Amino acid sequence: MLDHGTPENAATDPIESLRHRLRHSAAHVMADAVIQLFPEAKVGIGPPTADGFYYDFEVDRPFTPEDLERIEALMLETINTNASFIREELGRDAAQAMFSAQPFKQEIIDDLPDETTLSIYRHGAFTDLCQGPHVDSTGEIAAVKLLHTAGAYWRGDEKRPMLQRIYGTAFESQQELDAHLERLAEAERRDHRTLGRQLNLFTVHEEIGPGLILWHPKGGVMRSLIEDYWRDIHYRKGYSIVYSPHIGRARLWQTSGHLDFYRESMYAPMEIDEQEYFLKPMNCPFHIQIYRSALRSYRELPMRIAELGTVYRYERSGVLHGMMRVRGFTQDDAHIFCLPDQVASEVGDVLDLTFEIMAAFGFDEYDIMLSTRPEKYVGEPDTWDHATESLREALVSRQLSYGIDDGGGAFYGPKIDIKIKDALGRDWQCTTVQFDFNLPERFDLTFQDDQGNRSRPYMVHRAILGSLERFFGVLVEHYAGAFPLWLAPVQAVVIPIADRHIEYAQQVSTELQDAGFRVEVDDRSERMNLKIRQAQLQKTPYMLVVGDRESEAGAAAVRTRDGEDLGALPMSDVLERLESDLEGTPVSKLRSRR
Repeated sequence: MLDHGTPENAATDPIESLRHRLRHSAAHVMADAVIQLFPEAKVGIGPPTADGFYYDFEVDRPFTPEDLERIEALMLETINTNASFIREELGRDAAQAMFSAQPFKQEIIDDLPDETTLSIYRHGAFTDLCQGPHVDSTGEIAAVKLLHTAGAYWRGDEKRPMLQRIYGTAFESQQELDAHLERLAEAERRDHRTLGRQLNLFTVHEEIGPGLILWHPKGGVMRSLIEDYWRDIHYRKGYSIVYSPHIGRARLWQTSGHLDFYRESMYAPMEIDEQEYFLKPMNCPFHIQIYRSALRSYRELPMRIAELGTVYRYERSGVLHGMMRVRGFTQDDAHIFCLPDQVASEVGDVLDLTFEIMAAFGFDEYDIMLSTRPEKYVGEPDTWDHATESLREALVSRQLSYGIDDGGGAFYGPKIDIKIKDALGRDWQCTTVQFDFNLPERFDLTFQDDQGNRSRPYMVHRAILGSLERFFGVLVEHYAGAFPLWLAPVQAVVIPIADRHIEYAQQVSTELQDAGFRVEVDDRSERMNLKIRQAQLQKTPYMLVVGDRESEAGAAAVRTRDGEDLGALPMSDVLERLESDLEGTPVSKLRSRR
């Protein structure tokens, strides 16, 4: 009747199934408490989520932290009554009458097909339109906590009323709830938006526009390191790196189908020479034009075209989130044009490249999903079957565990999605390997086969990091800002104890810089301990303190950001220590080839 959605593993994992029912039930108990405290409230929907629940309300004013305390206290009273959850089925007219004072419920009922079975759940005096499932009684909700509020448009429509959404969570025990709250606190400490400001990596300015990132010098250093590594490994893997414009004529996007199927995510056109141009939402049509610039032979395939291409997509202001959800971002985009019998090998190479790149950044746990043909699709079934089997073959040959999303492919081709796990065990979607049977047809892509005939190439979209902005945000949170030495924007800070040691501090800095390290000298007139503390707060890997003894001995007293005191070391040992920390990293590989 009204399906709030079920977490992917709730159907097979008994614990997740229990949590799903607990959280669904807790959402009803919360709505009951809100109605008791705010009788004029209009209720929306209250689904369970992967790690909690929420419920939307239309009220006269936003909820305050004090309101949440009162709501939670009343929820606990209801939980202690151990009221049963009772399911009933009813006709459409009866449901309309029952929720006559609730316009959002009325709208839900109106939108349901006539043949839908309507059901309600009661506990105590509270009744909600719902399909379930729930626990047997409120007393089974062992541990519950309301977390925060946010604004939410009804059904995501910005033209509709802004509702107040209350988020909460529930668990089968207080111990599990406490552990979850600690994970949330740790996630907050790692929030890339906060660390981005503290570490002076990036900002978002209202004057520039929401969803548009301003990279600061330290963030710029890190981005350059990421891009240098990306380019180097792609050249080594046989990719041709290209550059494409930020805008294209309307007819390009008409041919690609973006104006028909993707228009709401594209920005308004600009007129140039009486022609409409659009900011590019994707790089694919440009790479296709490079392929089409000459008659291709089968001997030229596979052809691998890659680009760090900046694209622009409209996102509603309510979903923008630091670097994770933006309006302008750079994709590590690539397109592979190949023969049918090259597909499995090419996809396998993409997987190998993915794992090599992710390992370089400290990610070694993955969830992999293979998505197959949906009900509506373009292309021939035999072609789909061949492409899907090629993806499967690439996974199986590498003994990779994967799940099947049956029918979850895009209308234009099957795909592999890879989620990486961060230090907190959270999943982040980054890598996608996606077949496309649509664009080769739309742009009439061909090659001359070994019989001299024109044939259609296979086309594979491929992104590994995904968006550089989003991947950067994931890196910040994964490392909590304490980046490995090769990636740290400042690798060492030289701290002179007194002004008379500044000259020697500059010599130490120059020696390290000449060896290729990023070093700063903190020559402020502040106490040494304050400078050390400041460097630790900036997550700088090494602090090199220099005074009279160090100046005379050509040494530096070495401390790490973790508080380890390595004592005074000759500069040759300092350099050896730093070089050792770089062994096996992308920087060391780049150095060895230069």
